[in-house]
Amino acid sequence: MWIPTEHEKYGVVIASFRGTVPYGLSLEIGDTVQILEKCDGWYRGFALKNPNIKGIFPSSYVHLKNACVKNKGQFEMVIPTEDSVITEMTSTLRDWGTMWKQLYVRNEGDLFHRLWHIMNEILDLRRQVLVGHLTHDRMKDVKRHITARLDWGNEQLGLDLVPRKEYAMVDPEDISITELYRLMEHRHRKKDTPVQASSHHLFVQMKSLMCSNLGEELEVIFSLFDSKENRPISERFFLRLNRNGLPKAPDKPERQCSLFVDLGSSELRRDIYITVHIIRIGRMGAGEKKNACSVQYRRPFGCAVLSIADLLTGETKDDLILKVYMCNTESEWYQIHENIIKKLNARYNLTGSNAGLAVSLQLLHGDIEQIRREYSSVFSHGVSITRKLGFSNIIMPGEMRNDLYITIERGEFEKGGKSVARNVEVTMFIVESSGQTLKDFISFGSGEPPASEYHSFVLYHNNSPRWSELLKLPIPVDKFRGAHIRFEFRHCSTKEKGEKKLFGFSFVPLMQEDGRTLPDGTHELIVHKCEENTNLQDTTRYLKLPFSKGILLGNNNQAMKATKESFWITSFLCSTKLTQNGDMLDLLKWRTHPDKITGCLSKLKEIDGSEIVKFLQDTLDTLFGILDENSQKYGSKVFDSLVHIINLLQDSKFHHFKPVMDTYIESHFAGALAYRDLIKVLKWYVDRITEAERQEHIQEVLKAQEYIFKYIVQSRRLFSLATGGQNEEEFRRCIQELLMSVRFFLSQESKGSGALSQSQAVFLSSFPAVYSELLKLFDVREVANLVQDTLGSLPTIVHVDDALQAVKLQCIGKTVESQLYTNPDSRYILLPVVLHHLHMHLQEQKDLIMCARILSNVFCLIKKNSSEKSVLEEIDVIVASLLDILLRTILEITSRPQPSSSTMRLQFQDVTGEFVACLLSLLRQMTDRHYQQLLDSFNTKEELRDFLLQIFTVFRILIRPEMFPKDWTVMRLVANNVIITTVLYLSDALRKNFLNENFDYKIWDSYFYLAVIFINQLCLQLEMFTPSKKKKVLEKYGDMRVTMGCEIFSMWQNLGEHKLHFIPALIGPFLEVTLIPQPDLRNVMIPIFHDMMDWEQRRSGNFKQVEAKLIDKLDSLMSEGKGDETYRELFNSILLKKIERETWRESGVSLIATVTRLMERLLDYRDCMKMGEVDGKKIGCTVSLLNFYKTELNKEEMYIRYIHKLYDLHLKAQNFTEAAYTLLLYDELLEWSDRPLREFLTYPMQTEWQRKEHLHLAIIQNFDRGKCWENGIILCRKIAEQYESYYDYRNLSKMRMMEASLYDKIMDQQRLEPEFFRVGFYGKKFPFFLRNKEFVCRGHDYERLEAFQQRMLNEFPHAIAMQHANQPDETIFQAEAQYLQIYAVTPIPDSQEVLQREGVPDNIKSFYKVNHIWKFRYDRPFHKGTKDKENEFKSLWVERTSLYLVQSLPGISRWFEVEKREVVEMSPLENATEVLENKNQQLKTLISQCQTRQMQNINPLTMCLNGVIDAAVNGGVSRYQEAFFVKEYILSHPEDGEKIARLRELMLEQAQILEFGLAVHEKFVPQDMRPLHKKLVDQFFVMKSSLGIQEFSACIQASPVHFPNGSPRVCRNSAPASMSPDGTRVIPRRSPLSYPAVNRYSSSSLSSQASAEPSPSTSSLSSTHSASPNVTSSAPSSARASPLLSDKHKHSRENSCLSPRERPCSAIYPTPVEPSQRLLFNHIGDGALPRSDPNLSAPEKAVNPTPSSWSLDSGKEAKNMSDGGKLISPPVPPRPTQTASPARHTTSVSPSPAGRSPLKGSMQSFTPSPVEYHSPGLISNSPVLSGSYSSGISSLSRCSTSETSGFENQVNEQSVAPGSGSGHSGSEELVRKESKTPPPYSVYERTLRRPVPLPHSLSIPVTAEPPALPPKPLAARSGHLENGTRRTDPGPRPRPLPRKVSQL
Repeated sequence: MWIPTEHEKYGVVIASFRGTVPYGLSLEIGDTVQILEKCDGWYRGFALKNPNIKGIFPSSYVHLKNACVKNKGQFEMVIPTEDSVITEMTSTLRDWGTMWKQLYVRNEGDLFHRLWHIMNEILDLRRQVLVGHLTHDRMKDVKRHITARLDWGNEQLGLDLVPRKEYAMVDPEDISITELYRLMEHRHRKKDTPVQASSHHLFVQMKSLMCSNLGEELEVIFSLFDSKENRPISERFFLRLNRNGLPKAPDKPERQCSLFVDLGSSELRRDIYITVHIIRIGRMGAGEKKNACSVQYRRPFGCAVLSIADLLTGETKDDLILKVYMCNTESEWYQIHENIIKKLNARYNLTGSNAGLAVSLQLLHGDIEQIRREYSSVFSHGVSITRKLGFSNIIMPGEMRNDLYITIERGEFEKGGKSVARNVEVTMFIVESSGQTLKDFISFGSGEPPASEYHSFVLYHNNSPRWSELLKLPIPVDKFRGAHIRFEFRHCSTKEKGEKKLFGFSFVPLMQEDGRTLPDGTHELIVHKCEENTNLQDTTRYLKLPFSKGILLGNNNQAMKATKESFWITSFLCSTKLTQNGDMLDLLKWRTHPDKITGCLSKLKEIDGSEIVKFLQDTLDTLFGILDENSQKYGSKVFDSLVHIINLLQDSKFHHFKPVMDTYIESHFAGALAYRDLIKVLKWYVDRITEAERQEHIQEVLKAQEYIFKYIVQSRRLFSLATGGQNEEEFRRCIQELLMSVRFFLSQESKGSGALSQSQAVFLSSFPAVYSELLKLFDVREVANLVQDTLGSLPTIVHVDDALQAVKLQCIGKTVESQLYTNPDSRYILLPVVLHHLHMHLQEQKDLIMCARILSNVFCLIKKNSSEKSVLEEIDVIVASLLDILLRTILEITSRPQPSSSTMRLQFQDVTGEFVACLLSLLRQMTDRHYQQLLDSFNTKEELRDFLLQIFTVFRILIRPEMFPKDWTVMRLVANNVIITTVLYLSDALRKNFLNENFDYKIWDSYFYLAVIFINQLCLQLEMFTPSKKKKVLEKYGDMRVTMGCEIFSMWQNLGEHKLHFIPALIGPFLEVTLIPQPDLRNVMIPIFHDMMDWEQRRSGNFKQVEAKLIDKLDSLMSEGKGDETYRELFNSILLKKIERETWRESGVSLIATVTRLMERLLDYRDCMKMGEVDGKKIGCTVSLLNFYKTELNKEEMYIRYIHKLYDLHLKAQNFTEAAYTLLLYDELLEWSDRPLREFLTYPMQTEWQRKEHLHLAIIQNFDRGKCWENGIILCRKIAEQYESYYDYRNLSKMRMMEASLYDKIMDQQRLEPEFFRVGFYGKKFPFFLRNKEFVCRGHDYERLEAFQQRMLNEFPHAIAMQHANQPDETIFQAEAQYLQIYAVTPIPDSQEVLQREGVPDNIKSFYKVNHIWKFRYDRPFHKGTKDKENEFKSLWVERTSLYLVQSLPGISRWFEVEKREVVEMSPLENATEVLENKNQQLKTLISQCQTRQMQNINPLTMCLNGVIDAAVNGGVSRYQEAFFVKEYILSHPEDGEKIARLRELMLEQAQILEFGLAVHEKFVPQDMRPLHKKLVDQFFVMKSSLGIQEFSACIQASPVHFPNGSPRVCRNSAPASMSPDGTRVIPRRSPLSYPAVNRYSSSSLSSQASAEPSPSTSSLSSTHSASPNVTSSAPSSARASPLLSDKHKHSRENSCLSPRERPCSAIYPTPVEPSQRLLFNHIGDGALPRSDPNLSAPEKAVNPTPSSWSLDSGKEAKNMSDGGKLISPPVPPRPTQTASPARHTTSVSPSPAGRSPLKGSMQSFTPSPVEYHSPGLISNSPVLSGSYSSGISSLSRCSTSETSGFENQVNEQSVAPGSGSGHSGSEELVRKESKTPPPYSVYERTLRRPVPLPHSLSIPVTAEPPALPPKPLAARSGHLENGTRRTDPGPRPRPLPRKVSQL
């Protein structure tokens, strides 16, 4: 049975449990669980990470932990009773764990590894805490380390700052907000500004001395030297090295390294140096022989110097090598370090052995104890401590020192009868009074134990040696009296045995007879001569002698003559026990000289402070002893001396001695009667303040009042203890009188002089320290009243003296911080006076920092939820006194500009924050009663209105993000909780007082504005928090957004008809609130929009304003990242439901639908913009949104904004052409007018003309960069017209030059022709603007199908590639997925005129092939019926799909949606016809290029000829003959007669083209290719025979007639006919092999074409791109048979041997036609037509009766070929009204008879493809063409996507009349349409699609002439050939330009 648990409430999972049992709860190791019930070894509960899922788990899997339970029962909360630091560590590490992994994902390796180390450290420290074996101090230290690491990690990860008190997290509910603010501020400042250490230490480690020839032991002496003051500032660190230059005692680390301690910040400067002196121990001369002398001397070796500035960078200097120098003369040794520092190079040089000293140095910062903790390893191994010389900056009371520093300076000695100077060595001993030498009290330096004697180094042959060696003598105090130092002088001989001979001595006593020690300074000692063997052990023999020249001068002048020799030393005493001051000794021994007391007390002020503090207790005893002795006589003197000592302790150097005085007062002071004299003297001084002229001494007295009161109180207590409390009343009266005098003195106003106010300030600054002393004798209330009266007596005039006001406020502050104020009883008494002064200062806005601190302290004492009566009363007082002024102060300081200085800015932020914290504290403490009293206190509604406006404004300020640092979430949440509570109280007042007739718009607007920005705060968006943080916030505060949202709704409902005031102003703010992803909030707020629509409908009959505002705000808000798909659905459903019963339902539904559609597009736009790089999705989405704003919403400003966003995207993607078209949209909206335009986006304020000019220039620049120069030319003309109309010839000239440059670029620069791809986006997962739509996309340069497919799959990584080109079914449309269908399509140009015109260079034509394209085509081959395995062509049909776009390409996007699609089927015969046309066209082009030498390489022509001829031999066209020329086919398809004839005609045409091609090929073929050429000729004859051509020219040679600009001209009739002698045929089809080369489509059966580039018809996106078997199209390679031609065609053989002149007109040798009768070629790649022989006359050509072998007659049309041996010319068509050469201006339409159309019914014929020809340089590399050349029969097979055949124009059929010419049937009248050359970007309207307007700026006026093509250099041709006269030969035509790579 399951029973609720009592104690087992909380546990940690110690083993993972899978929860496989029924009702099992899955748990991971480390999860924390809350246990609800238990039963037989099982628990039931939930994991705290997911409390919604409850289940059972084994009890053995859980380790129980102690916990306390809150709210027992259903909603109980379990809190573990562990150390709060442990709890924080656990939760923090869990949060970090998730974020730590994300760092790895984001590739932030450095932080990832650092955080990993920190987490491991924290886990290790956590274990130590959990074990619980740490001492209290160690535990504190561990927690400090833990919290430091937690804070570091939180800061690095951007988490919140945690407020802590003594290393534990604090609950904001348990402390006042001001205290919380201070904790946060403290942690923030600690984080921002590390505290500068005041104490520094230098660590020195000696490694070795590197020297080539040492051989002797060395002494190395380190010290710090101040070059500025020219003196050492530290003791010495002394180190001995062995003969190898290594430390002599390697086992003792303290001998090798030292710490120079207690360096002040002032000593870290550039002129402080580390000096190293090296002394060698050995022979006198470094080069002497070893046996010369056995005695060793200390001799100078070298010196090294390093500036401490090199260490200030903070880096450790390991293995630093210092150069060692030696002075040039030994006499300079004493100052060698100074010479090196000053760089006096002449006085020193490098040591002979080139020595280097290896040391390690490091500068450490902080207190010495802190250094011991942080560098414990250094101290544990041992390190010697080197002190500063003398006391440190701060003298500690317990410090015991008695060090005498002696510097052996120099000596002056006589020669002593020698011829050379002496080698003097000084030996020093310390001798005590008994005559015994003191052992081990001479210290050479730290690192070396003290010695008993000292030997100086020896300078060679020097009678005036200077040593400057510093020694420390740490002699005990008890040994000082009677002791002296003896110096013995010896001459060190370098001869014989090297003896040291004594020749003199000096001595100096350490203490004088009066008890004073040897004074500091330099002493000149007398050198007493003595014999070598003199025994100096008997001290009595010389102690009576004079020791110093100073004493000698005064006592015994006669002895001067005998004392020529002198010895100088400098002494310096550093002692806490001994003094050198005689006045101090006199004072301490006052009883021995009572007559000197007055003098001693007077001199006390002159004694150095360090001497006084050394004997502080003795001095105080002396003073109070004198006072007891005779208070009348010495009272004021003792008082003054006491004041002097008290004020001495205020000095920072002696500040630490205050505790010494406190201890003295508590434990040693015994003056029980002193209080009377002290009070009396103090009162006497206070009474004299107002009268005295000089106040300095009085101010000194007032400054010392704290300790004076301490002495008074302690004295009174001692008196009370001794007398049982006698004279209590008298004492109280004395104190009252004293304070009365104080109050009187404080109430006085300073008149003129500021001395009185200075004294008042001094008193006030130290008065609060007296409170605690008074509390020892008086009741709390008494003291409080005394203090209140005293503070109340201050003058209230603020402007008297600013300095005094500041001190007065400081006094108030100290009062609030004092122990007296913490007591509730005294606080209630003091609070009014405190508030009075605060109010006064705040009103004047003075001393705000101090006011803020005082207020913070006031509120710190008032705990939250403290319901004590006293606290409630205090809140009453504070609210009445300060609330209003506090609000005004916050408004004032937040409206000021922030200071520029960083320090001032920090203070400004601090004071603002403190005032805010005070306000929040006050509001949190206020109860219902307080709010009611506050609201009732306003006498008028205006006062209440002003208050509410003020507090709402302040709340808005508090909500600002910059109010608190970004990681202060705890503080923000507390503030928001207070704000929402207050707003709930105040909203009642708003409802009661400002509705109906009292309605006030301003206050209601302020309220709603506050509520909105409250909800929108970043710190309240719980969705952004981690789960644990969100859970904590919800548990503590709930979701405050929902609470405020409900309040908004409630207040809105109360407004009634006043709602109209807020429509549409509040639509935007409320919309912003509803976009927050909180379901409850949305459900509450969205219905308000229905209410707004309803009220707006009532007012104006529509809700246009609501709609406009909604749309405007939606765009800006959603672009900021707000809103989601759920919101769109919720918005739609809630509002639709709300308006169901409204009368205006229909218009409401329309509005909601519009807004919903806008949201769809905006959401898509936002999602697309999140992508990194610019891609088609971003651009497409922007285009969709832009069009929506224009067409559906008519929002011009938004439309223009998105135009520029789209423009920027295009520029970023380098789509310059599209960028130009985009900017053109804005240009269209402007006129050439002087209307002024406002500043907008990046445009300045300017006129409309100027902006349009700027846009034109930008558009031209982008067209130029996008190589769309034709478009740029039109714009150049437009703007040139404007310049010309304004006579701005300067700019006009520039524009004409720009236009000219664009023409040059058209002719000279390369342009690539892009490919086009059809893309279908299917499935619901695509964005709205793409979903289930198909587009045609303009590819990038060089981008082929595979690259495009890959790019699209990269843009849509989740898309599935469809493997077929069929239209998808409905299941694909509705699928929750993304499907992409991609295949290439062929562009169909709208107008053919430029493309068909003769002589137009390819550079120009290439533009019209691929620009302004509306229509695209795609062909899919398939087999209908039974497939003939022997000949597939019989059943090979083609499905032709035409796609019509909504806009032409290129345009404002690289892709546009398909508006309409048409599908037709082409029969096998039509297919074969088109294949042959295309191949013929390709052959013509290559032959023409070869002829005009556009080809640098003949290989493309060779390969193409080989492909056609060889394929023909191996099957080729014979397959077509087998398929379509057989009797069965002709009988079964009688309607195809014309088509069969046309196919036969094309075959014969191909033969003639091949013949001419071989002739051209023979002319240009290189020698090594001759065999191939011969093979081709042979195969060609075989091919001819297969076509039934029996005889042909036996000798093929190059014709003298050339192709003018490309291919042979032939003219085709609507019915088979003979070749006209007057004209040429128009071939509106392409060669059979050109199509694959253009489009790269083929089915897999088209031989090698399929392997090169895939067919979209087979496998659009398959990775292998293999062809699908159901769409193959190929011809078998066998079957040679072909039907023979009829006899009537055999005449062609007879003509084959004729000379060119005799030969009949043919396609190879055409005759010139009359220009008006010429029909344009129907090909695009090369517009020039072939020429006939100019030598033939027109009559000859007209009379030749022989029909051309090009035409094969079929049926009865053969009879109409001739009439009487003459060929009748067709009627001349009307000429276009153009100014250009008539020879060039021909109609853009060619006959396309209905009988030949592959379409059924009245379908339009198709326009040829613009992409056909290839650069000669690249054609051989084309995989498709290479297939064409080599693949045999596949060359003639129909490609999967075929070329166009015919023109896209309607053709009128007419009956065939007999008698018409052979060129055109007489029965047929060709209908031609006049058309003009289209402008470069005209967009033509069609009947098949809705018209799309051309941009205004690019449109051509209807009446205007079409823009002329770039001028041609040829002269105009002659117009007509009249009456058979011979046409004049035209001038030489220019050679066509070489083909460019861009034309591929």
